[in-house]
Amino acid sequence: MEVLLIYFLIKKFTTVKTRWIIAAACLAVFVSCRKHDTSDNNNNNNNNNPGVSAADKIKDSAVLFSRDIYLWYSQIPASFNGRTYADPDAIMTAIRAYSNEPGFTQPVDRWSFGVKQAEWDNVSSGAAQDFGMNVFFKVEGDLRVRFVERASPAGVAGIRRGWRITKINNNTNITTGNANFIINAVYNSTSSSFTFQKPDGSTVDLTLNGAAYQEHPVFLDSVYNAGTKKIGYLVFNSFLGDTMEINNEFQRVFNKFAQANVDEVAVDLRYNGGGYVSLAQKLANYLVNASANGQLMMKEQFNDKYTQYNDLTNFHKLGTLNLSRIFFIVSSNTASASELLINNLKPFMNVVLVGPSKTYGKPVGFFPIPVGDWYIFPVSFRSTNKDGQGNYFDGLALSNQVGDGLDKDWGDVNESAFASVIKYVTTGAFRTTATEVYTEDQKASAGNKVIDKTFKGMIDTKRKF
Repeated sequence: MEVLLIYFLIKKFTTVKTRWIIAAACLAVFVSCRKHDTSDNNNNNNNNNPGVSAADKIKDSAVLFSRDIYLWYSQIPASFNGRTYADPDAIMTAIRAYSNEPGFTQPVDRWSFGVKQAEWDNVSSGAAQDFGMNVFFKVEGDLRVRFVERASPAGVAGIRRGWRITKINNNTNITTGNANFIINAVYNSTSSSFTFQKPDGSTVDLTLNGAAYQEHPVFLDSVYNAGTKKIGYLVFNSFLGDTMEINNEFQRVFNKFAQANVDEVAVDLRYNGGGYVSLAQKLANYLVNASANGQLMMKEQFNDKYTQYNDLTNFHKLGTLNLSRIFFIVSSNTASASELLINNLKPFMNVVLVGPSKTYGKPVGFFPIPVGDWYIFPVSFRSTNKDGQGNYFDGLALSNQVGDGLDKDWGDVNESAFASVIKYVTTGAFRTTATEVYTEDQKASAGNKVIDKTFKGMIDTKRKF
């Protein structure tokens, strides 16, 4: 019995609950079939020993799956002992060290992880319980609201992207050196007070209390006149969430763009860390031009144990837009399924990337494997586009580097990244004056890596839509 049985049985069922019942049953059979395997020198397979704790059995199973489905399984040493780690997440983090790729000096896996099933079910469905506010440093000492979930406490309170935070819980030390305090107050607290400075210079004091809400990843969709052309602008923040809602939103947005006769489309993925492969494929079908219909979109490739399960996906053009060019606004937070979307369109369109930095660099993905009350996500497949391109572990390069306009709200035509797109559409050239050259604030950048709380992943559960 092999682990891929889980993957392909899950693929056959349409409800989440049924999928996980089948997957759990397959897991039990898998562990039973492997219990007599004596190849592991560290007793990782003693699942039949009544003296083995439930926690160790879960750890053993996590290692067994990794030795089978992990993309770089053959690099995991025989001496690797999962029981020396605290939990499945620690095991997944540890196996990352065994992911050497030709052409790269360091292991490439930064993503394999484990999570409790209840937590993942919330994250993956877009069910959240916090303030709904994400923050980032514009420069050292200048903390801004990066985005707000509209149904969250912060969204209901009217907080907007671009507002500056000058005080948190009466503390005015809003610097990168105080990052842990900021993280705890913004993301880990059930109640915190803030002083915000709005773009007009006025200030407002607000206390936020954590509450449950549903995320809505389409932040903005609008149409702009740019000289003789019209630009359809979509801000899309995640490929996770209520998949039915997201698919309906795609249909609504692209019907709107078609009815407005847009000439150009800009998709803002600057904080989109990825999510479901199926949603990235759906968005690609709306964006790609008609000539791609029926042609190869992407290939998924598993390790050499499972080459027979490598998968091909073709384009099935949706909507009536027939674009020759597409703009993406990106950053180092643009990852995984977002990069997959961009890479899959490159063979068919002029793809223009604008933003403060190249993308994150994650051309591989995984799917949730239930182990006890955990899901483990060992990287299990790599993706390539029609032309076989896909080894972008260093990220996708920019066409134009420009600052992240953290001092402006979504859709502001003066926001640096969106303004760069508008300038190119109207003149055929990006901003070129000396004052428009982007210089990164190194201290703020380092602090932002600490406080960044965005999911980065490419999840293929083989859902049917």
